Amino acid sequence: QVQLVESGGGLVQPGGSLRLSCAASGTIFSINAMGWYRQAPGKQREFVAAITSGGSTNYADSVKGRFTISRDNAKNTAYLQMNSLKPEDTAVYYCNADILSVRGTPRLNYWGQGTQVTVSS
Repeated sequence: QVQLVESGGGLVQPGGSLRLSCAASGTIFSINAMGWYRQAPGKQREFVAAITSGGSTNYADSVKGRFTISRDNAKNTAYLQMNSLKPEDTAVYYCNADILSVRGTPRLNYWGQGTQVTVSS
């Protein structure tokens, strides 16, 4: 059984910063890509950022230059540093990861439960 647990969300003023964490736990042999998605009220879930096990990153145009994704492979944890936050960044942020639990079995995709980020004055 594998779990992804996000933390670090909260209320912040425009222009402020937050750092989200996503910790994977359970039976884990290897983790390929880890990523962050977000869903604002009344909108579809959208891609924010992703990072491969080798450290290659990809970002949505709306967050480039403001958000930074990173990971600590030894801790099975991914981070999302969010700077210069805007009200339109308000959403529930979800962690996503491709995880191989047992060698020789299929790699599966997992989602966390989400953490709320609210940007408001």
